Amino acid sequence: MVTEPIAGMPRDLPTLRDPDRLTYYKEEVGGLVMGGYEANPIPWAVEGIPKDFHYTLLPSNFDHFEPLMELALGRVPALETAGIKTLTNGPESFTPDGNFILGEAPEQAGLFVGAGFNAYGIAAGGGAGMALAEWVARGEPPFDLWPVDIRRFGRPHFDTDWVRTRTVEAYGKHYTMAWPHEEHDSGRPCRKSPLYEVLKGKGACFGEKLGWERPNWFAPRGMEAKDIYSFGRQNWFEAVGEEHRAGREAAVLFDQSSFAKFTLKGPDAEAALNWIAANNVAKPVGALTYTQMLNDKGGIECDLTTVRVARDEYYIVTGTGFATHDFDWISRNIPAGMNAQLVDVTSAYAVLSLMGPKARDILQAVTRTDVSNAAFPFGTAQTIGIAGCPVRALRVTYVGELGWELHLPTEYATTVYAALHAAGAAQGLRDAGYRAIESMRLEKGYRAWGSDIGPDHTPLEAGLGWALKKGADFKGREAIEKQRQSGVMKRLAGFTTAPDVVLLGRETIYRNGERVGWLTSGGYGYTVERSIGYGYVRANGPMDTAYVLSGKYELEVASKRVPCTVHMAPLYDPKMARIKA
Repeated sequence: MVTEPIAGMPRDLPTLRDPDRLTYYKEEVGGLVMGGYEANPIPWAVEGIPKDFHYTLLPSNFDHFEPLMELALGRVPALETAGIKTLTNGPESFTPDGNFILGEAPEQAGLFVGAGFNAYGIAAGGGAGMALAEWVARGEPPFDLWPVDIRRFGRPHFDTDWVRTRTVEAYGKHYTMAWPHEEHDSGRPCRKSPLYEVLKGKGACFGEKLGWERPNWFAPRGMEAKDIYSFGRQNWFEAVGEEHRAGREAAVLFDQSSFAKFTLKGPDAEAALNWIAANNVAKPVGALTYTQMLNDKGGIECDLTTVRVARDEYYIVTGTGFATHDFDWISRNIPAGMNAQLVDVTSAYAVLSLMGPKARDILQAVTRTDVSNAAFPFGTAQTIGIAGCPVRALRVTYVGELGWELHLPTEYATTVYAALHAAGAAQGLRDAGYRAIESMRLEKGYRAWGSDIGPDHTPLEAGLGWALKKGADFKGREAIEKQRQSGVMKRLAGFTTAPDVVLLGRETIYRNGERVGWLTSGGYGYTVERSIGYGYVRANGPMDTAYVLSGKYELEVASKRVPCTVHMAPLYDPKMARIKA
């Protein structure tokens, strides 16, 4: 809405935004422009944009605008008597997650997209234009653009109806409170594990990622399986603590069927993957390799696990939200002329992760395969039988405990799940969700792509130099070798602070009173009974572990500085009697 001139209106009035009232204001020729973001937006052009529509406005809708006007009057009473010059109603492009879209379309090389700016195209235009221009010119983004990367989308986003449903919710949240751990509600459920109904009946409170329903936590009997948002400890805090403790003391079962899974097959599969992967995957059949994939600057583009399942075939497992990104990265970087085909097999396999000190006892009770440490060592994979199901068992962990990821054909999921619970009942086996995974991985110091590591971080900076192969070339090696010679100017470190301090990530890190970085992730460790964060400590020159450990550190949390302890080693080790706090 644009008003007539208002008496006494200063021409240099600053722009005002009032998210509590969903409105914004700016001076306009002695009057005001007032607009807002209503909670009940109206989708437009449901059957497609009319062919003759070119920067055209829509009919004014005073009835729909009235709730915003009422909210505005509480902030700017002068609007009650101001004359209305125009009520402008035009379409705006929003996306399902409220972030704009940049990058090269994974389906079509050479087609770059810059769209969906969610009403802040003018504010973001300069930076977005620069970033996209450099991406076009150099073939890669100038820095980490993952929050707006077109490859953050996936299968649900091919359906216009689903996109529209989710986008209406994203628009309605444009000016609302952004809560920690907030989930979207629309377009759900979309993609479901075969265990969805079983876990829902057992109190699972689901989150959603790339359309997948994933159990975040399980509500105890008598408690509603629903998140109640706040900036303090949320209602699931104690329930997740029980799941965490079960994982450390007995065993837990995670449904991780949403993992993205690919096969790379062909006579050149080994040569192709060993070029793209920074770690050595040229290992015998049955070998499992944790590896990063690097860009030419040495930055981490992918963080995943590979299993050699045949002489000419690899099975690749990566995070749910990275399905499109990682598939695109691998397929684009298979060297020209090499015969290797990448196929997405995500939907073909369910994944049950059995973790905890009693995991071996439970697994041995349901299979004839010897799962002792000698027969089934860490970092290997075997096909075993459970309740008539051929299971690809991966001896690996993201929570710091003995355990296996059990990858199995989707149709067997409920049968294997029931068999594991029957065998584990006496061992204290319980279901657990992704928030327990996060808590346990923070204690162990495992990195998360998209927060702790990404295209702007090298393995040397992230403490992952041990995962770089020696004596063989790989994409990004030249940059890594240069950095080995020059030294790193930032290092990932862990921080612990008092248990009543809520860490979420992005908190500022102070070293000896000077700002040196920010937390990339934060949470709580129920075993160490401390709040935990990770972040990069930066310096003006080359640095080492001793430099990081020599400082006195504080974190700025909600505008207050709190003392913290820095760590360069895992906080938790299941073989140790004491926990490092």
